[in-house]
Amino acid sequence: MFESLQERLGSILNGLTGRGALSEADVSAALREVRRALLEADVALEVVRSFTDKVREKAVGAAVVKSIKPGQMVVKIVHDELVDMLGAEGVAIDLNAPAPVVIMMVGLQG
Repeated sequence: MFESLQERLGSILNGLTGRGALSEADVSAALREVRRALLEADVALEVVRSFTDKVREKAVGAAVVKSIKPGQMVVKIVHDELVDMLGAEGVAIDLNAPAPVVIMMVGLQG
């Protein structure tokens, strides 16, 4: 699942980095493909909507540093939002806690 999502997102974002200038239509088209890829990877609809709204808000009208291309800036925004969505900080598990130590494992099918 993660491999196919990685491939889809990689191909979408690689299409953006090759361009010199991006229009709002280019960003919208790329976000439409990102939304489709996330939904096919079973990401919740509310999470996908929130993610694409945040990326669109930051990407459209964002000030671009002269040393990087606009497509690279969009890739950075997508990366930052994915990290923020998944959790930027890890949580340590205290295995030395008094027994029983409960660890919940969740898979693709629940």
